[in-house]
Amino acid sequence: MIRVQTEDFDICNEIAALTKDRSDVGAVVTFSGLVRDVTLTLEHYPGMTERELGKIEAEANARWSLQACLIVHRIGTLEPGDNIVLVVTASAHRRDAFEAAEFLMDYLKTRAPFWKREGEDWVEAKASDDEAAERWK
Repeated sequence: MIRVQTEDFDICNEIAALTKDRSDVGAVVTFSGLVRDVTLTLEHYPGMTERELGKIEAEANARWSLQACLIVHRIGTLEPGDNIVLVVTASAHRRDAFEAAEFLMDYLKTRAPFWKREGEDWVEAKASDDEAAERWK
């Protein structure tokens, strides 16, 4: 499941909805990203962004045995402390959930078509993010 939205999200509610009535889930791993120090503006290409996130999610499901997966990414102007991104992976066992969540975040940082501006400055891609994603090839 993938959502790109301006609205905030509640992590506990998202986990509860993802795992409701599931007896096959033994592990749930979450990653939530928050805005640091300055106002952040996130932009995307509607349609293209969701397709790319779908590809990333499909690849995670192909690599690991997941019972459920959720990616929520916010767009628009966000203030320090606001939620930016949520990744939730659910599997029968913890290793699959942990590795899939880490994979998804590495690829969200490098392949997902989002553009960030901190204040008036566009945020450049970081070599360390690309290096982290390389290990999954």
